[in-house]
Amino acid sequence: MSETPKIIVVGGGAAGLELATRLGRKLGRRERAQITLIDATRTHVWKPLLHQVAAGTFDPDQHALGYLAHARWNHYRFRLGVMSGLDRVERKVILAPLRNDKGEELIPSRSFCYDHLVFAIGSVSNDFGIPGVKEHCLMLDTKSQASAFQQQLLEALIRANTQKAPLQDGQLDVAIVGAGATGVELAAQLHQVTRQIAQYGFETIEPDRHVRLHILDAGPRILPALPEKLSGQVQQELERLGIQVHVSEMVTRVTADAVHTASGLVIPATIKVWAAGIKGPDFLADLGLSVNRINQLKVNPDLTLEDDEHIYAIGDCAACVMNEEGDLVPPRAQAAHQQASFVAKALTKRLKGQAFSGRYVYRDYGSLVTLGRYSTVGSLMGAITGSVRVSGWIARWVYLSLYKMHQLTLFGWWRTGLTTLARMLRRSIDPAIKLH
Repeated sequence: MSETPKIIVVGGGAAGLELATRLGRKLGRRERAQITLIDATRTHVWKPLLHQVAAGTFDPDQHALGYLAHARWNHYRFRLGVMSGLDRVERKVILAPLRNDKGEELIPSRSFCYDHLVFAIGSVSNDFGIPGVKEHCLMLDTKSQASAFQQQLLEALIRANTQKAPLQDGQLDVAIVGAGATGVELAAQLHQVTRQIAQYGFETIEPDRHVRLHILDAGPRILPALPEKLSGQVQQELERLGIQVHVSEMVTRVTADAVHTASGLVIPATIKVWAAGIKGPDFLADLGLSVNRINQLKVNPDLTLEDDEHIYAIGDCAACVMNEEGDLVPPRAQAAHQQASFVAKALTKRLKGQAFSGRYVYRDYGSLVTLGRYSTVGSLMGAITGSVRVSGWIARWVYLSLYKMHQLTLFGWWRTGLTTLARMLRRSIDPAIKLH
């Protein structure tokens, strides 16, 4: 190990950023280790909020966290780039050349040495090889993808509001494939936004006539992470709003103007969103590391890789077994938060020369789903209470507190309080939806 241990965290999502922040405060501040965070983008937006970015109810330009400033405040280094290779013998992470939008090279290929490496690169949508998905569906894996969806939706509304010809079938319809939390929450947000849009000069659009929202899923019900009764209640609420829910419908192909299923159902829709499953980023399979069938890195109980004790994987990119049946830790924000905390403790002990034989244990605190201003429901779980169904303002408060926990880890109490106050004040001058 080098004189000053080097820890590299690849990926600045919920897990990676929280880990870099914790390590920076514990180790970087005292120069007990050099912490480096690598990410392909300059700013961070909490992934569970991306459906709001897509709908236009959350403006990332105002609320995104800049990595460079945050790194300075929390005693770690930030490097902008995309990982392209790994040298486990020399313990080096290799980054591809950094280019601007014109294709001009800004920074040549670089490599960074590490003593300990942590993969926290999250996940991407899994298209399962279904024809047309890549070509015709939008994904919501990143802030840029969510912003692209919001722009496409806004442009479609502008075009429809000013055209002289009658609207074509499916011109403003949205088909969302995948009835997990992302798909359901996006549908509710879009219903809210399309009903508010008339306030901003889109008088010729009648949402109930011109905008149809569809949710499709191959499974027998929506929101499989929730108890069946709650799942049924959410579906009833969606249908009451006029959102069409199609379960047990396996998508077989997607075309430029429609989604087709195995049963013969054809849903015309110009805007199509794919939120039907996840996998690890494709390049993980090219690094010579053990991955599972959906490209997640195989890890030991202490979250080190099966191939290398000096490399950890946390968050959605890690295939972490949580029980004797072989079930994996689900790709949730609470799991990312827990694993970041676990690895921060593990690395701190390792650098002190102390033995660490801990085993990561996933603690399921339940699931919550918000339908925007309409409703919030969920199931909370605890050692004392067991499983408790919640809804209404209690569920809404708990849902919002999950984001505040993430902010507290990144900013602490004082800055989180100021940030919350600033956002409350801006509500009086900002439009309810992003219009640019």
